[in-house]
Amino acid sequence: MSHSRRTFIKKSASFATLTMGGASAVSNEDLRIFTKDAGMQLCEAYFFGMNEQKIALTKQLDVLGAVGGISPAMVGLKEVKPWEMAAVKAVKEAWNKVGLQLKVIEGPPSLGEKTKLGLEGRDEEIANFITFMKNLSQVGIDTICYNWMPVIGWYRTQNDRPGRGGALVTAFDNEAIKSLPLTSYGEVSKESLWKNLDYFLKAVVPEAEKVGINLAMHPDDPQVDSVRGIGRIMNTVDSFKKLLKMYPSPSNGITMCQGNFALMDKNINIPQLIKEFSKSIHFVHFRNVRGDKYNFEETFHDEGIIDMYEAMKAYHEIGFRGAIRPDHVPTMAGDSNQYPGYSTIGTLYAIGYMRGLMEAVSKTKRY
Repeated sequence: MSHSRRTFIKKSASFATLTMGGASAVSNEDLRIFTKDAGMQLCEAYFFGMNEQKIALTKQLDVLGAVGGISPAMVGLKEVKPWEMAAVKAVKEAWNKVGLQLKVIEGPPSLGEKTKLGLEGRDEEIANFITFMKNLSQVGIDTICYNWMPVIGWYRTQNDRPGRGGALVTAFDNEAIKSLPLTSYGEVSKESLWKNLDYFLKAVVPEAEKVGINLAMHPDDPQVDSVRGIGRIMNTVDSFKKLLKMYPSPSNGITMCQGNFALMDKNINIPQLIKEFSKSIHFVHFRNVRGDKYNFEETFHDEGIIDMYEAMKAYHEIGFRGAIRPDHVPTMAGDSNQYPGYSTIGTLYAIGYMRGLMEAVSKTKRY
């Protein structure tokens, strides 16, 4: 358990003891510390550039953490690779300049088909990935959210399904993809993907430990066994347990994407799973869904199959202090569906909902 988490749990216990004696026993400063986002780092995703309106709005909401990638082009660099220090430093400074802190890298560079499919050139990709980790560490970024979905990543069969009040949501129907052809890579077995993941972890995790980088594996989305012949392995709770056992390390962890985990099996209880994986959760995608892995749709945060209050309470109880962001929101009236799941208005609603839950769980008395 990290020093920061031990400190948080100790202070949380003291706070709970004080609250039993009445609010007068707790100072205003104590209340501020323990109610401000429940000690977590509330962030927003920026995958489509530095959207000036969204930056302004999130700053007004006091959500100062950013999640995104490293793109040399966004800072006017040419002939510079995204894993090189020049790119990493320039992007970090660009976010600092607009008043936000880049906290998590999602979709890291130099982790593609060569590594995931075990093709020629993977050792070079892995070497560049290690360089990337070292450079991130030097600018104060300690978390990388990555996945093991080669060729076909996040996948939906509909991006404009009418949801509550006509809001547009993303959806998946496995029946709609059964007749689709194989990709140019043909059939890719689960066995080969596990073998390639093992090769990657053995090369990368020791280096991550040296520089203090948290590797946070994201679940497959959707969680079906294959898409167009490409196998999927990070689609069950047991697969994540296997991941953690393959290379036991504080650096080898999980992105707790609630919607994906909830769809893996109808019997999964998200709050219980959060507690089970408590030592391995490096990053959280806070979202809700309805249906099952073969036929589902994403929902507003306040509907769906997950008890969101109990989920937030579980993060608070395990002492989670990392980055957490809203994920895959509906597109609401008056907003663009250009980037399904990431509309600005839907994001604002999600942030408000999350902050309300955070304040509620942090002020709950423990008896």
